[in-house]
Amino acid sequence: MTSAAVATPAQPASSPHGGTGVLALGALGVVFGDIGTSPLYSLKESFVGHHPLTVDQPHVLGVLSLIFWTMMLIVTVKYVFVILRADNHGEGGSLALLALVADRVGQRKWTKGLVMLGIAATALFYGDAIITPAISVLSAVEGLEAVQADFARFVLPCSIVILVGLFAIQSHGTTRVGALFGPVMIVYFAVLAILGVLNIAAHPAILAAINPWWGLNFFLLDFRLAFLALGSVVLAVTGAEALYADMGHFGRKAISIAWLYVALPCLMLNYLGQGALVLGSPQAIQNPFFLMAPAGARLPLVILATLATVIASQAVISGAFSVTQQAVQLGFLPRLRIEHTSEHAIGQIYVPLVNWGLLVLVVALVIGFRSSGNLAAAYGIAVTGTMFITAIMLGVLTFTVWRWPRPIAVVVTGLFIVVDGLYFASNATKIPDGGWFPLLVAAIAFTLLTTWAKGRQIMRARLAEGAMAAELFARSAGKLERVPGTAVFLSASREGVPHALLHNVKHNKVLHERVIIATVAIAKVPSVPAAERIELEPIAEGFTRAVIHYGFMDEIDVPAALATLPAGAAPLKPTDTSFFLGRQTLIASDRPGMALWREKLFAWMVRNAESAMDFFKLPTNRVVELGSQLEI
Repeated sequence: MTSAAVATPAQPASSPHGGTGVLALGALGVVFGDIGTSPLYSLKESFVGHHPLTVDQPHVLGVLSLIFWTMMLIVTVKYVFVILRADNHGEGGSLALLALVADRVGQRKWTKGLVMLGIAATALFYGDAIITPAISVLSAVEGLEAVQADFARFVLPCSIVILVGLFAIQSHGTTRVGALFGPVMIVYFAVLAILGVLNIAAHPAILAAINPWWGLNFFLLDFRLAFLALGSVVLAVTGAEALYADMGHFGRKAISIAWLYVALPCLMLNYLGQGALVLGSPQAIQNPFFLMAPAGARLPLVILATLATVIASQAVISGAFSVTQQAVQLGFLPRLRIEHTSEHAIGQIYVPLVNWGLLVLVVALVIGFRSSGNLAAAYGIAVTGTMFITAIMLGVLTFTVWRWPRPIAVVVTGLFIVVDGLYFASNATKIPDGGWFPLLVAAIAFTLLTTWAKGRQIMRARLAEGAMAAELFARSAGKLERVPGTAVFLSASREGVPHALLHNVKHNKVLHERVIIATVAIAKVPSVPAAERIELEPIAEGFTRAVIHYGFMDEIDVPAALATLPAGAAPLKPTDTSFFLGRQTLIASDRPGMALWREKLFAWMVRNAESAMDFFKLPTNRVVELGSQLEI
């Protein structure tokens, strides 16, 4: 019964376990896993994908130039230099940005549209979260074909085994193995750079690709093919959104250092090395990443790349858990079972429903598409969609929150919207070839998110129709018999009397000596200080309203919060305290609100939500549930 809500994963940057260098190392293992594994398929797909290119100097230098300037514009300028400054008390990500902007601008005509954009970005993330593990692991294991052609038959089985194993260990947490992520990725990035330098040395002319003229020349040669190639070029920056989403875990400075001094130079050296290789041996374009290495080093490279893709997949899975927790807390999803897998790291969470749902869909993708090349057609549309939405929300931020000079805000926002729009438009051409899949997932997620949010709004309005003012109820209940102990009635609203309290009086005709109406209120900030956790509002003798404040990163524990009542308030005795919950059985009707099918969907979501008792961590032997029917 939250009046809004959210929560996210991992260690906040405000309490790091070390200095900037340690955090930068951690960022390499978590933040840059996805973008770090893009060299496995990005350049290859640009030439051998659904719109093949001739492997010659103009096209190779043109594609590499586009990759370089895409990294500079989208990742370095847009995310590192600009968007990382848009933190919500240290936290980042689409929902945190939405909460920040909505909180600052208040209710305006276009606020609802902004909320819809934020929800759409969240929905697109789920589409991306399914494809990333599939294409990453597949592209790494496909390196076996570069070791020996006969190994091709092992690619699918090995990929599925790795993915099943990865999802199977999620319930145990990743604290121990997570300590290895940073060192493994340091080795991986070092290998990327070494392989790149060795191949650049053979064809140093490839360095000319940094000149933006080659990218422009590509468009002048064949605008149509260059435009279509953007759909594969953008695969080089998939994972850029993670820089912003994980800002709360590592901090802006650590992420910026890791990108500018390690990830960016190593990635570009590798891409240039691949370009040098295919200029000398055009046939190597079939798998340039692995063919850069000497024959004897390819199997170890496959193992290292597989480890890197597992790390990248882990980051996406953890992100899915985190985004789901945020959506639950903010009121966009019903209560779900969320388990904490570490006693020390608050952000280490596990959401069983999301975990096994992702596994089923990821394995189905691997079996259905069968190769990273086929999956590349489905990849990109969700990523570029999210980037495009972020650019629009950034525009709102620069104009209304940061209040930049209008000419600067127009130029910066316009540049990002045009660039991201071009990439999104290019990826839209891949919809018939597989891009429909993440859009379908996003559409389903968007429907669930908006239906739940709208349904809760309607349900609260229906409950408020028959609500009684708390002061009036307290006066009218003065003649009722009082029994010893404390009764805590959870209420979704800070106004009126909860239905559970009315039903208790109606059927039992008694009241406890002390009645507390408790409401959990989620602020649009990551965390609320313990000193500001509880706000008490006296109603009448023996009646108190307690508003329990949490941030969208805080773990909700109602009994623990009530145990720390402010000075002057009588402490609660656990053995004398009972918790009363209301459970509504929803009946879909023709009343104005939502389409009938959405009302039925909302009612189904309510029935299958995690119990309020478990979600709020109420003691099982001290809970009373009172049911009623409600027409929506």
